[in-house]
Amino acid sequence: MRPERRPGSAAALSFCMADEPLTYGAYLRVPELLGLQQSLSSPAHHDEALFIIIHQVYELWFKLILHETDTAAGELEADRVYEGTRLLRRVVEIQRLLIQQVRILETMRPQDFLGFRYHLNPASGFQSIQFREVEFRLGLKNPGVLDHLVCEPAERRRLEARLAAPSVSDVFDALLVRRGLGPPGAPAQAVPSGTSGEEDWRLEALVRIYDQPEAQADLLALCEVLIEIDECLSLWRAHHVQMVERMIGSKRGTGGSAGVGYLQTTLPKRAFPDLWRVRTRLGQEP
Repeated sequence: MRPERRPGSAAALSFCMADEPLTYGAYLRVPELLGLQQSLSSPAHHDEALFIIIHQVYELWFKLILHETDTAAGELEADRVYEGTRLLRRVVEIQRLLIQQVRILETMRPQDFLGFRYHLNPASGFQSIQFREVEFRLGLKNPGVLDHLVCEPAERRRLEARLAAPSVSDVFDALLVRRGLGPPGAPAQAVPSGTSGEEDWRLEALVRIYDQPEAQADLLALCEVLIEIDECLSLWRAHHVQMVERMIGSKRGTGGSAGVGYLQTTLPKRAFPDLWRVRTRLGQEP
């Protein structure tokens, strides 16, 4: 007797691969995927489907960003700078798409969002574990975030692991040291302490890279990708703030935050602050 197959299940996928030609829907688990959009409003508000799908898609893109940045960090640690830079360039293109997706949310009118918003309490976008992982991976590590997140034990362990692991910023610092651009006397494999801060040694290293582009062409390309990632993150935050204010004005967030007021405090964040500082130094006398 053939085993029972449930569309989209691992058993169905392996069954198709073994006994039948693999289908598009089975490979991508399309039936399972399309069953994940469950409205809480009753009767279901028309725009709740839009809200759910957009945010589920965001989480899928966050997953891919983590996949790419994790692999890129490994490439940089192995001194395969061009490959690491290529993967980080992909992250930039994903970010551009994330920024554009905000415009789809803006097709909702305030009254459309208010028609189902109260069903979201006390959930909030602040609770996106993967977005916090992205921040931590890039170097925006704030342990205080853990004090305010409502999450599962496994999710908390993931965040704690991200806090403890080297960030892309740390990996970049270690790469500069191996290239002989670190602080005087730094061992070739050492990561200088306090790498998340704005340190003079790093700024001087960046000045040398930008002033002598032919000598460190791969590092220069990496620098430009990293600042583009930072810029896209800032653009996404700014567009997101405007979208939220357009929808709810100065109302408090569903998770109890100050809403737009809180989001505005995140705008100055920089994962790679010295890549911004170096612009001021270029062309000036040391």
